[in-house]
Amino acid sequence: MKTAIIGGGAAGFFLAINLKEMFPEMEVTIFEKSRKVLSKVRISGGGRCNCTNTFKDITDLSHVYPRGYRLLKRLFNAFDHQDAYRWFENHGVSLTVQEDGCVFPSSQDSETIINCFTHSANRLGVKIQLETKINSFEELHGYDYIAVTTGGSPRIEGLSIYANTGHKIVSPVPSLFSFNIDDRQLCELMGTVIENVTAIIPSSKFRAQGTLLITHWGVSGPAILKLSSYAARFLNEQAYQSPLSINWANKNDAETMNDIVRLASDNSHKIITNTHLENISQRLWNYLIEKAIDKKCRLRWTDLSQKDINRIVNTLCNDNYHINGRSTYKEEFVTCGGISLSSINPTTLESRCIPNLFFAGEILDIDGITGGFNFQAAWTTAYTVAQAITNKGRHH
Repeated sequence: MKTAIIGGGAAGFFLAINLKEMFPEMEVTIFEKSRKVLSKVRISGGGRCNCTNTFKDITDLSHVYPRGYRLLKRLFNAFDHQDAYRWFENHGVSLTVQEDGCVFPSSQDSETIINCFTHSANRLGVKIQLETKINSFEELHGYDYIAVTTGGSPRIEGLSIYANTGHKIVSPVPSLFSFNIDDRQLCELMGTVIENVTAIIPSSKFRAQGTLLITHWGVSGPAILKLSSYAARFLNEQAYQSPLSINWANKNDAETMNDIVRLASDNSHKIITNTHLENISQRLWNYLIEKAIDKKCRLRWTDLSQKDINRIVNTLCNDNYHINGRSTYKEEFVTCGGISLSSINPTTLESRCIPNLFFAGEILDIDGITGGFNFQAAWTTAYTVAQAITNKGRHH
């Protein structure tokens, strides 16, 4: 019996190895169109490969998987982050957990994961054919099972082979990107990191909390990447032109008003720019105060009117910008869209259009925020397909 796997990336290798471990008699071949396998794994996480997450504070999967969370909730019953952690440790990859829940190889080097995959595949007799692009399923005549693990396709044309065979396609758009903002004064604060902010797309339900980084082109960091992921479709429809509101205080107006009133009374005779809220750096504080009350920022707290105080609170809680385009975040190319989940069996990930054809990884309309969640989706879906093919093969 023979299985063809199209795509030599994370999901493809994980599927091949697990399939051979579950069903050693199965002949497995990976077809990779480029000259190298696992190239995305190599550069992921800045070359360290953030391979999963502890999910420790995740109360709802939709918070980390804007698309596909219902399906993953179901599939995690068979293979979740704890299973992935054990799998890597059992295959010789020692792992380390960061404070934020991200899991990396202890070596802090993605090559450790690549070596684990390539050595396991060799040991189990998985065949690998490089520089082989599969343009139609007819080319794989003679294979009993086909699994597609080609990753996210940035363009809908790359999915035509599946559309032509009756699969519903959700048009792909980028996810995980930073925002360009044409505000020279803000960008002059590049390198400033603010631990806890809320970033909001006004008049929408999209909001995200976390650390924000000011860059020389705009804003980035976990809060912005999360927001870009949640709002990926919306921002694409707006051609990446949209208002953005930042709550630097990460509190509501009333709480922030209390903080400012306290700051003002404790430092009434000090110059406003010389005293700032704890979570806001001096440089950012100067910028925000000047933005709120202009030249009055050189006054003492006691000289301010209630109107001035209101303006400061409003700037801290509802600071408005305009998103003017997007920038790719490091090497994290993540696409939302792909094969619609309505076209596959949710238990086995087998195509509803073509029997014995399966899908795993980012080719599916599943994507996560940054933090190891996209790799976890790859491991879970690949494991599901390996099990489904094994069950079918055994009963063949």
